[in-house]
Amino acid sequence: MAWSDQETIDAAAKVLGTLGEKDFALGGATTYRVGGPAAIGVKAEAEQDLLRVANVGKMFDLDILVLGRGSNLLISDRGFEGIVVVLSEQFGEIAVNGLEVTVGGAVPLPVLARKAVNEKLSGLEWMVGVPGSVGGAIRMNAGGHGSDTSSSLVAARIMDLRNGTVHQRTARQLDFRYRSSNVKQSEIVLSARFKCDPDLRGDGQDLLSEIVRWRRDNQPGGQNAGSVFINPVNGTSGSLIEEAGLKGLRIGSAFVSPRHANFIQCEPGGSAEDVKALIDYVRSAVEKHSRITLTSEIRFVGFGEGS
Repeated sequence: MAWSDQETIDAAAKVLGTLGEKDFALGGATTYRVGGPAAIGVKAEAEQDLLRVANVGKMFDLDILVLGRGSNLLISDRGFEGIVVVLSEQFGEIAVNGLEVTVGGAVPLPVLARKAVNEKLSGLEWMVGVPGSVGGAIRMNAGGHGSDTSSSLVAARIMDLRNGTVHQRTARQLDFRYRSSNVKQSEIVLSARFKCDPDLRGDGQDLLSEIVRWRRDNQPGGQNAGSVFINPVNGTSGSLIEEAGLKGLRIGSAFVSPRHANFIQCEPGGSAEDVKALIDYVRSAVEKHSRITLTSEIRFVGFGEGS
C-alpha cells in the first residue's frame, strides 16, 4: 500500500535489507484478527537485530511498535506507518534455578504457567488463561484469578528501541499499577526473572485445569482481545455495561458479547474501525448511565491522535 512518506519507508527498508519486510501483515498477528499492515516488519532473531532496528528508526525518524502475541492490541484498518518488531522463538527460552524462573520476552504465558507447574513451582498458574507473552504481561501488569505479574516478577531486562540501550529494571522500578507499568511503547522486554513458591500441596495441575475450565465456561471465544475495560474501584466494567443495556449491542461487524459484557467481539473479515467505534460508544453510554468513565485495557494503534 502507499504510505504518506513512501520515500522514507523505502529508504529505511533498503537499509534493513533482508531483516525488514515491507507491508508486513498485522491483522492475523492480533487476537482481533483485523487491521492493516505495518510499513515495515522485523522478526528479530537476536539482540543485534534489535540494535539495527533502533539505528534505522532513529536514522529515519520512524515510530517503532513492539508486537507480542497481539492479545491486547487493536490496529486500525489503515495500519501502522512505522516499524513493527516481533521477537522470534530465540527469545523463548525458559530456565529454572531453584525457585526462580528466567524466561525470554517472547514466551507465551500459558507455556510458562505449565512449565512452572511441571517443575513443582507455584504462583504462576493464573497465566495459563492469558493468551499473551511475558513481555506484554510486564508492559500491562497482566493478571487474573487473584494475582498479577507484579506479584512474582523480580526484574526485567529491557531495551529502548529509540537508542538501543539495555538496562535491568526491578519490579519496584517498573512502577506497577493495576494493568499498567512504566514500560514505554518504544521499549521491548528481552527477558525476565520470576520468583515462585514451592508447590507443597502438589495441586498445581488441578489449579491449571480449574482456570482453563472457568475461562471456557465464562468467557467467549472467537475474535476478541479479552476484557476491554479496566474494572473500576467499585464493581466491574461488565456489570456497568450490562446495567446500561448494552449487552449484545452491535456496530457493523463488532458486538458486545452476549456471554460477557466486557468482551467486544469482531466477526471474521470485520473492521477495526467498527471495534473502535463500539468501544467508544460503550464508554460514552456507561458514563452517561452511571457517571463512571471506563478506561480501556486495549492499546490502540494507527487511529490518530487521542485514540
